[in-house]
Amino acid sequence: MSEKFYTIKVAGLERQLPLCPLGNGMMIAAFVIFGDMELTEACARELIKRAPEHDVLITAESKGIPLICEMARQGHEKKYLLARKAPKLYMQDVFTAEVRSITTGHWQTLCLDGRDAEYMKGKRVLIVDDVISTGESLRALEGLVTRAGGNIVGRMAILAEGKALERDDLIYLEKLPLFRADGTPIE
Repeated sequence: MSEKFYTIKVAGLERQLPLCPLGNGMMIAAFVIFGDMELTEACARELIKRAPEHDVLITAESKGIPLICEMARQGHEKKYLLARKAPKLYMQDVFTAEVRSITTGHWQTLCLDGRDAEYMKGKRVLIVDDVISTGESLRALEGLVTRAGGNIVGRMAILAEGKALERDDLIYLEKLPLFRADGTPIE
């Protein structure tokens, strides 16, 4: 079987995304910015232009990390926050939220260090991710921010696909279709 690809243009750059089976006759286009500095920098620049006023950025481990780091660098921000997939030894008073992401297919726990929770208390928080699809990771991040006392001022992603396209509270650069098993986009 030959590999199928979807061509996308985002932040002025074109990329070939491999199509990956999800099961139940559907496929997703794998958008991975790891290692692609040109794409990471361009997407960060375009998202910053659209970002609402905020005090701190937060993302979930792991594909959002290069994006949020670059957004913070370009925006001259001193700090960004990260919800980890597991508690680390250095973390104290950990906040947790359960999530089932479309790309992992199983339940995961997002963990926020208590010091980071204290830092965001009363601040304007901008949630950032690479791709939002079902909104489950976003929901878990929203729960962590709310429990910590942060004020969510926006939700951003490079791409939105699936159920995320039905939301009116997302800021994103481009739409990403879901695909049938034969590689044709689902409208």
